Amino acid sequence: MPDYHDDLRLAHVLADAADAATMDRFKALDLKVETKPDMTPVSEADKAAEELIRGHLHRARPRDAILGEEFGIEGTGPRRWVVDPIDGTKNYVRGVPVWATLISLMEAGEEGFQPVVGVVSAPALNRRWWAAKGAGAYTGRSLTSATRIQVSKVERIADSSFAYASLSGWEEQGRLDGFLDLTRACWRTRGYGDFWPYMMVAEGSVDICAEPELSLWDMAANAIIVQEAGGRFTSLDGVSGPGGGNAAASNGLLHHELLGYLNQRY
Repeated sequence: MPDYHDDLRLAHVLADAADAATMDRFKALDLKVETKPDMTPVSEADKAAEELIRGHLHRARPRDAILGEEFGIEGTGPRRWVVDPIDGTKNYVRGVPVWATLISLMEAGEEGFQPVVGVVSAPALNRRWWAAKGAGAYTGRSLTSATRIQVSKVERIADSSFAYASLSGWEEQGRLDGFLDLTRACWRTRGYGDFWPYMMVAEGSVDICAEPELSLWDMAANAIIVQEAGGRFTSLDGVSGPGGGNAAASNGLLHHELLGYLNQRY
């Protein structure tokens, strides 16, 4: 199996640079915020962080392609860095500390591009998570100060904690009834949103989570971390990986039931 240690170390360097840039503008009174064509906000910090990451990658990995939320795709080839400079921009611009920079390396294979390295860095929470293919998932302050994480062993939906982002997307897709049935069946539900539920699944503090509509940069880093922690990350159709436009993540033991609820009346 390939060794991705150098790529993982680079991803940490990229995250360090992004953390410094985003924290510098977090809660700034003069923060500039625009509305994109899809009616979602983008701040000057989103753009600055992605430009910073791209600059580092151009120097360190000039042959690799880069896909970012703010500036699209550049380059071709079997290796592609996927970047969300601020996942949770709406939280960021309102001063809520639940946001993170998501960085993933994806490689082409028989099943298309799949993530092999992922880093999720949430500096306002003072938290970071990461994983590399075949090397496990970790949380901590650095590569040398880390704790390995694993998913929970909860086996029943009735005993599970379920995290989700919002209700509107499920309603728009005609999946709201199944979603609500799932919330009624679970032990506990909380609307944490964005990257955080996936990290909690990986850590074992939440058992299942799902979102009805996402982009690749929202999922790639989360997917490899959940998978390396022993969990499952699929589309709502059950296809493994972050390529399906939506996501369901679990400890693995509850995945079939999770998908069953979310597809039962669809």
